[in-house]
Amino acid sequence: MSSRARVATLVLVVVVVAGGFVLASSLGGDDDKEPAAVTTQAAPAPSAPTPDAAPATTAAEPPKPTVKTVVVRNAKPVGGVQAISVKQGDTLRFAVQSDVADGIHVHGYDIERPVQAGGSVNFEFPAKIGGVFEVELEDRGVQIASLKVEP
Repeated sequence: MSSRARVATLVLVVVVVAGGFVLASSLGGDDDKEPAAVTTQAAPAPSAPTPDAAPATTAAEPPKPTVKTVVVRNAKPVGGVQAISVKQGDTLRFAVQSDVADGIHVHGYDIERPVQAGGSVNFEFPAKIGGVFEVELEDRGVQIASLKVEP
């Protein structure tokens, strides 16, 4: 409902109520009786925005990037070697949860981060180098993921 329509509705309700009071007082005439009661019902609130109503402005949050998680149990990747793919130039994001302490090494990028037993470690870096690379438990020499950076 537009603001003009709301104002017109409000004015109409006020006129009807005032007219009711005038009518009730003119018909009453007998001082021994109580004045007639006039009841009104408020107009229902609009349930949806109307075309001429200003749209609600809320800041849309950008979608959260997908993060692949590699789970390591008994020094092996759960479900086998995990495939991680990304386009060259994008940001590569993945995490490793491990029940053993070791270094997580991303070959080709020469990035290594320690993970504690029962802990996790996150990786986030630009995928600048194209190719296929191993991600492994460095000290054990166990591959846990295969990283594919596509041109």
